[in-house]
Amino acid sequence: MTEDFRKNAHIFVDWMADYLENINDLPVKSQVNVGQILNQIETSPPQTPTSIEVIFADFKHIIMPGITHWQHPKFFAYFPSNSSTPSLLAEMLTATLGAQCMSWQTSPAAAELEERVMQWLAKMVGLPATFKGVIQGGASIATLCALLTAREKYTDFNSNQKGLSQNNNPLIVYCSTQTHSSALKAVRIAGIGDANLRFIQTDENYQLDVNKLQLQIQVDIEAGLQPLCIIAVLGSTSSGAVDPLWEITKLTRKYGIWLHVDAAYAGTALFLAEYKHLLKGIEYVDSFVFNPHKWMFTNFDCSAFFVKDINALTKTFSVLPEYLRTKEDDKVNNYRDWGIDLGRRFRALKLWFVIRYYGVEQLKTMIRHHIELANNLALKIKDHKHFEILEPISFNIICFRYINANITDLKLLNQCNKQLLENINKSGELYLTHTELSNKIYLRLVIAQTHVEAHHVDAAWIAIQKEVASKNYNNY
Repeated sequence: MTEDFRKNAHIFVDWMADYLENINDLPVKSQVNVGQILNQIETSPPQTPTSIEVIFADFKHIIMPGITHWQHPKFFAYFPSNSSTPSLLAEMLTATLGAQCMSWQTSPAAAELEERVMQWLAKMVGLPATFKGVIQGGASIATLCALLTAREKYTDFNSNQKGLSQNNNPLIVYCSTQTHSSALKAVRIAGIGDANLRFIQTDENYQLDVNKLQLQIQVDIEAGLQPLCIIAVLGSTSSGAVDPLWEITKLTRKYGIWLHVDAAYAGTALFLAEYKHLLKGIEYVDSFVFNPHKWMFTNFDCSAFFVKDINALTKTFSVLPEYLRTKEDDKVNNYRDWGIDLGRRFRALKLWFVIRYYGVEQLKTMIRHHIELANNLALKIKDHKHFEILEPISFNIICFRYINANITDLKLLNQCNKQLLENINKSGELYLTHTELSNKIYLRLVIAQTHVEAHHVDAAWIAIQKEVASKNYNNY
């Protein structure tokens, strides 16, 4: 068995290296039709063994055509789910070890390495030493953990014991209209409810309007409701907008409201000195999250979640049956008590590999390079007579749309932009997504792939212009 594994592992690694080397030759977005993969897979499971050779051949023939290549240098859609060779190697070791890292005793190295790399990340971002960190599966889970901890702290932990029905004053959560959908999902799961989530309007730059936030808080208090949590965004999903953290902290301090900062994507930019000013007021924040698996070249999943009141966090989530008790419990971090999951992967290993392999200065250089590429492309788009760009540019996110003097109807123009996006993605040359801001459809282009270079961005811009020139969009 070991010899077969060794032989097949070498074959797989050779394929992996070839894939990374030749990924530029593949269409970025999968070109298959709905059901094409499903129809090639047997409707019943095999009753007899299948060799790895046959399974691997089917992987290449059936599965690979249905893969959208997130590591492609011309993947500019959504936000990246970055990878890198040190992260890949660490993932291979993690899978080989197969460790279950729920407590210190089950995996001492995993627990202690996680503690240390989270301290590293806190320093890299610029968080106060009062924050303690834990790796979660994603920012959505982290936001839910923040909301549940706030709920318990503000109900004196009675919600866990007696349920929310015991709370006479409904709890209210606030966020901007540009906040990620995970906020809505979190209030549902936490039992707070859609009706108690207040979406606050934004200003002309899509940042949360603090004056409107304060008015809404006052209205809720006068109505006998209990403000619980404000979710501030540092790098919104649509445009990369940043909420005014310092101004928001004035309200959280005045009214005693938990403040959670969602920096899922753009938090990596805080490594750079030129963005540290965005953290003004961070000492008054209660929880903070950013995802190394987005813009820090670390394989999914790896979300860095930091909390100031660690006792409130662990009191919220700790459930200790006899079979989980160990003699070291009062001396160590058992990360099963720092979130929802009991079972935990050894996520800290890949983070350790990535930080050590690149070093902080090289990580900064790579991040600055992506931002520079975005700014250079933004200038070209801005100068094109048939494109309008959303300004200011946030980090490395470009929102732009096709415009034409012959199309004055906004609905038609939006349809035109959607068709342009579909045609671009259908080509396989690059992959973009869209968003809607002020009722206008914008194409989003995010430059953040691990191996993206200027020639990839230039090729993407040429393909976009070629698509516009090849179709009669003027008469759409």
